[in-house]
Amino acid sequence: MTLSRRGLLAVPAALAPLHVQAQGAAAGWPARPVRIIVPFPPGQAADTVTRLVADKLTARWGQPVVVENRAGGAGAPGLEAGARAAPDGYTLTAGTSGTLGVNPSVLARVPYDAERDFAPISNIAMVPLMLVAHPSFAARDVRAMAEMVRARPGDINIASAGPATSQHMAIELLQMRTDLRFSIVHYRGSGPGITDLIAGVVPLMMDSVASALPHIRGGRAIPLAVTVAGRVPQLPETPTIAETISPGYQAAGWSGLVAPAATPPEIVAKISADVRAALAEPDVVQRLLNLGTVADPGTPEEFATFVRNEIVKWREVARAGNVRLD
Repeated sequence: MTLSRRGLLAVPAALAPLHVQAQGAAAGWPARPVRIIVPFPPGQAADTVTRLVADKLTARWGQPVVVENRAGGAGAPGLEAGARAAPDGYTLTAGTSGTLGVNPSVLARVPYDAERDFAPISNIAMVPLMLVAHPSFAARDVRAMAEMVRARPGDINIASAGPATSQHMAIELLQMRTDLRFSIVHYRGSGPGITDLIAGVVPLMMDSVASALPHIRGGRAIPLAVTVAGRVPQLPETPTIAETISPGYQAAGWSGLVAPAATPPEIVAKISADVRAALAEPDVVQRLLNLGTVADPGTPEEFATFVRNEIVKWREVARAGNVRLD
């Protein structure tokens, strides 16, 4: 937050040197390369959108912004490393729907506190999810699908990308908010799941728009509904779950940036402003849309509120669905 001249003059004399020192540190930052820890392998959505922003920040700052992948353990080791890094702005972390929103409620031991150990910077992108069906599935829209599932509770298979993934949690949220009951079939990622869907092994899947879109365009999968609050630009004719069978329903994957908790607020504010500026550039907006995501910039305060709400929502879902990763 930038202080006005009136606000600056109001700083008590005893605190003024500290204030000036912090402002000076922010003004000279960054003076060396910045690294961003991505807690997943290269090529995943969080890695791809982080690298896109890292390239733009490199150009803005005149210092290399280097992405470091630390995969494994549902992203927990990478987040722990980010939380324990020096709080000087030179180590940032890609925080996601899984690592910040879901892990606190499904892991037996989480080596970080999703709220207290990080200073939120900004979200980068939302990753909309959607219900898709094999072309042979009798229901051609989401309302008809709901009637079929309601008539055969627990009998119709639906694929997810694995336990406690955003796709799985979106299914559990739908079950919690409605009287629908699916038989959830977990796969090791979206790839194997969508492969079985287009082969007709499973009739339904909760997948990301990014993963499902090529198969929809190729006629190998039928779009039923998207999970976010509004329709997505990539599939404007596909309705939302909220407007059809579950008012208020909203679920998505997402990826943003956080810093260690004690990072100076002035540095956090600068990074956030530069990330938001990068995400407003037309080529970045289009690139994210091409990836099946949507740019979602916000202030540190907005991102903090969003993360808190996600933790509360997915804790309730995890309890209702007895979702655990032990």
